[in-house]
Amino acid sequence: MRTYDLAVVGTGGIAAVHAADVARLDGRARIGAVVDVDPDRLRAFTARLAELGLPEPQGYPDLDSLLADRRPDLVDLCTPPGLHAPQAIACLSRGLTVLCEKPPALSLGEFDRIAAAEAAGGGRFATVFQHRFGSGAANLRRLVGDPRLGDPLTAVCHTLWYRPDAYFAVPWRGRWDVEGGGPTMGHGIHQMDLLLSILGPWREVVAVAARRARPTDTEDLSGALVTFASGAVASVVNSLLSPRETSHLRFDLDHASVELTHLYGYGDGDWTVTAAPGHEQEVAAAWAEGPTGRPSGHGAQLSAVLDALDAGRTPPVGTAEARDTMELVAAIYASAFTRRPVGRGEIGPGSPFYERMEGPGAPWPAVRTGAVA
Repeated sequence: MRTYDLAVVGTGGIAAVHAADVARLDGRARIGAVVDVDPDRLRAFTARLAELGLPEPQGYPDLDSLLADRRPDLVDLCTPPGLHAPQAIACLSRGLTVLCEKPPALSLGEFDRIAAAEAAGGGRFATVFQHRFGSGAANLRRLVGDPRLGDPLTAVCHTLWYRPDAYFAVPWRGRWDVEGGGPTMGHGIHQMDLLLSILGPWREVVAVAARRARPTDTEDLSGALVTFASGAVASVVNSLLSPRETSHLRFDLDHASVELTHLYGYGDGDWTVTAAPGHEQEVAAAWAEGPTGRPSGHGAQLSAVLDALDAGRTPPVGTAEARDTMELVAAIYASAFTRRPVGRGEIGPGSPFYERMEGPGAPWPAVRTGAVA
């Protein structure tokens, strides 16, 4: 069994989650290098790796130093969103494989430059959308369109979370120029990606967005109606104002309702299947045939990434799939701020929403100014 050499760039909270998952991979991967501009954070992260039983990595003060010194099998970008595109492009131009935390870029324009660097440099790029990888999602994906459950008709995708004012004290949070957006971009994007992975291509979106309570330049609430190529219609709500936090998805098909209620990750027990009258036996049998026992999470996706590397394939979720999700995010903002429906494929280089998610500007005054520390 090959042991893959990982380089972790950025050592914040999400990097600690990734490291714990590496430790559970039974030797399939090792963190050989760590990058952080803050020496204290670098030392603390290295000590955390030792607590997890992982060998001590080589530390670097910046990505350029790492790339000049070694060629890892996988670069794991755990930095703030504003750094993702330039760091990914630097790695892809050297033909490296990149796994990038969400959101992968600040705009569709940035994301397309990542895809161009991937094509030109021969590297491979994947975005962390870990909710695709639980067994419940895999089960539902295989059953959409199966005559026992039928075709999808309508769906719900609600990310109702709570973040107090203090959460936005971190300089890069709540700013269009360095975070790219509010809960639509940085929080609900996980559930929306799962929604798209199950229902397929979307066709049109009608949306609203507002800043109701938080000290941010971005929205703290959005809502949308998304029509899919299949004709299914989904209600999508993203909130940071909801004290009773929940992530809830519901898929109503011809013969069954399939629901998922969780917060930051799910297991098999978080799914509920309700058959339409007269379809109980075939729906139960269809669901029971599917995979079980794999919770969603970064570890599930990391295992899938290593499986792809073993097979010489592009790791999931690749640029084409991630772009669909990013385009939906951009369309929600564009629809909300122009007050009109926005179709898939409409936001291109000539659109103000192509290079910035807020386009020409949000319809409320900015509250945060000055350079990011």
